[in-house]
Amino acid sequence: FSVAVAVARGQTQQEPSLETTEGTGINISCSHPKIQPDWILWYRQLPGQGPELLALTAKESKEVPAIAGRLWVSADRRSSALWLERPRRGDAAVYYCALG
Repeated sequence: FSVAVAVARGQTQQEPSLETTEGTGINISCSHPKIQPDWILWYRQLPGQGPELLALTAKESKEVPAIAGRLWVSADRRSSALWLERPRRGDAAVYYCALG
């Protein structure tokens, strides 16, 4: 089933869509080679709902309890990835990265 659908917005590049099976980890990546932001933010939007902030970071990787996952940030801050360790059907959503 489709767990994560990522979309490109502005200067960020993401996969058009991703699929996994329930319980199988999935990595959602975001690249912005022309921008080295002060902040990296990740949101998700569940069907019929508004965007929900999952995590923000200046540069360090961190755990994301809301999705039982982890946010990874590259050393130069030009890319990041959101790892969902054991996604469930309820995690099917649009996932966005944003820069600040």
